[in-house]
Amino acid sequence: MTDPAPNGRSLSLTSRLAIGLVALLLVGGVVLALAAFAYGRVAAREAFDRLLVGAANDIAESISISDGELVIDLPVSAFELLALAKDDRIAYQVRGVDGRVLTGYDDLPVPTRAQQPGPDEAFFDAGFKGEPARFLRLTRRFAERSLSGDVEVIVGQTLLARNELAYDITRNALVGLAMGGAAIIMLALLMVRSALRPLGDLAGTIAARDPQDLTPLDPRGPREIAVTANAINGFMRRLDQQFDAMRNLISDTAHQLRTPVAALRAQSDLALHEQNPERRNRLVERIHRRTVSLGRLLDQMLSRALVIHRLESARREIVDLRDIALDIVESGDHMLIAPGTEVRVEVGPEPVNVKADAISLTEAAKNLLGNALAHGRAPVTVGADLSNGKAMLWVADAGEGPSQAVLESLGERFLRSAASRGESAGLGLSIAGAVAEAFGGRLEWDAGAGGFRISIVLTASEDGR
Repeated sequence: MTDPAPNGRSLSLTSRLAIGLVALLLVGGVVLALAAFAYGRVAAREAFDRLLVGAANDIAESISISDGELVIDLPVSAFELLALAKDDRIAYQVRGVDGRVLTGYDDLPVPTRAQQPGPDEAFFDAGFKGEPARFLRLTRRFAERSLSGDVEVIVGQTLLARNELAYDITRNALVGLAMGGAAIIMLALLMVRSALRPLGDLAGTIAARDPQDLTPLDPRGPREIAVTANAINGFMRRLDQQFDAMRNLISDTAHQLRTPVAALRAQSDLALHEQNPERRNRLVERIHRRTVSLGRLLDQMLSRALVIHRLESARREIVDLRDIALDIVESGDHMLIAPGTEVRVEVGPEPVNVKADAISLTEAAKNLLGNALAHGRAPVTVGADLSNGKAMLWVADAGEGPSQAVLESLGERFLRSAASRGESAGLGLSIAGAVAEAFGGRLEWDAGAGGFRISIVLTASEDGR
């Protein structure tokens, strides 16, 4: 038998972590790329702005006054600085104190009032020959007898070199980021595989186990693996309990039924070959009694199997024991078990609440009632009441009750003597005792002159909690 193919939509933990890391790095890479590009633009602007400042200062220093006129001797060093941006166009202009263009381009833009942070120096962006450009306006003041006023020097260049430097800085940053991201992903995958190795070891341990081996796993290891191992151990413990219940049911059935079935077969064989009508009738009567007793035994064994199953899986709820007492009497099952036997109900006006499983309690009470009908004397009374903070569901009859041997063997799964006779009083008491213990209670009995009373004693639940 081959294992079913895994769901195609499911992903391993390693794949999920890898996808998460890649997505995180991609988002982080986009953010860092934008940050790197912004930093590159700022760095490129500052670098080339210094060239403009150097060139403008060189030109401004070359201006002098001769005979009351401005004389400009353009320095070669200014243009050498601007020529460092080989592919960019260069623009310059010198204005006299009267605003007249002394040299350079006549149509260069001038900064607006908002672009002039200071009186002496101002950077501004504008177009030049259809291309975006960066400009610097530098003011030099003269205070001579022959000439007084401000001379403006405007120097600019297009942005090709600036943009190229910004892109180059961004590319270098992205290359480093990509290499670092790849290294982080590889290291992260190695760490994830190393961290998940105990989980794989746990899976391998479980897969290599024998199907019948439900012993606890070793919970030692990382905390997360220990939690998983403890959860698996809890599940296997519950599974083992269910298997034990099934094995016990099969064992009990084989043990309890072997003797009465063999007796029925022997008596039926005798009746089949008996020629005397009177003896045949006695044998048929014995077979009938055995069959009725065997049916009662089977009912209680199935009841025990149901109770054991529900004790492991049923959810505890608030149950009023008065309702249990009323239900088992009103169901009328006692009329089929012991026709004509008087059965009474005795409950009070106050609730008798417990936290338990109603079906399990009902089965336990039915077994107590069945034992009273089969082995006690009428009248039989079913009741529920409170006594000293204890909730009691009880069955009483006018008889002496089970023998001391049966009471002392309470809790055993079966009685050999009962099985040999096809009886089941001990099994019924065992069911009731198991239910009482499962809900934190006990089974109590009292035999006196007034008859025999047996009670399931549980802790009362206050205010329905």
